[in-house]
Amino acid sequence: MNCPKNAKISRKRGIGILEVMVAALVLGILYAAVSNLQKGNREALLRIRGRDGATEIAQNVIDSLGALGLASFTDDMLVTDGDGNLTLAKTIEDGTRVPDTIRITRKWMGQPGLTENTMSVTYSVTVDVSQDADYAVKSGSKFLGEDCSADDSNCAVHVFAKRLNVTVSWPFKNSTQSINVSGVIR
Repeated sequence: MNCPKNAKISRKRGIGILEVMVAALVLGILYAAVSNLQKGNREALLRIRGRDGATEIAQNVIDSLGALGLASFTDDMLVTDGDGNLTLAKTIEDGTRVPDTIRITRKWMGQPGLTENTMSVTYSVTVDVSQDADYAVKSGSKFLGEDCSADDSNCAVHVFAKRLNVTVSWPFKNSTQSINVSGVIR
C-alpha cells in the first residue's frame, strides 16, 4: 500500500447495528434474570409471612388454653379424632360433640412490588390434648390405710399437667403448609 504521506485515511468511527443488537440482547437477558429473582424473593417473603403468622397463632392458642386452666381439659370434655388422639370438641345442633377445627384469618398490608397489596391467609388450627393418665399421680396415706401399691381404689388420682399439640395449616401455592407447636398446661 503506497499511500502518500499527506493523504488522509478516512475511517468511520462509531457503533454499528450489530453492536447495538448484541448489547440489547445482553440487557434483555439481564432484565429477565433480575425479574425472575424478584419473583422468587416475593414468593419467599409470602412463604415466610405465612409461617410467621402460623407460629404466632399457635402460640396464642397455647397461651389462651393455658389461661383457661387445667380443669378445662379433662378426658370427658374432649373427643377422640380420627387418629385416636384426644382433641378439642364442639357441640353441634343435635347435642353430639365432634372434633373442632378453628379457622383464623390474618391480613397483612405490604408492598412486595410496585403496588401495595393485602395478603390474607386463612389458617386451620387443631389441638390434640394428652390423656389424663399421661400426667397423673396416685397418692394415698399408709397412715390412713390407703395403700396405693396394693389397691388402686384407695388412691386419689391427681392430674398435674396436660400436653397440647397445636397443628396450624394454611394453603400456599397449590399445597398445604403446616407447623406443629407443643406446650404444657400445668
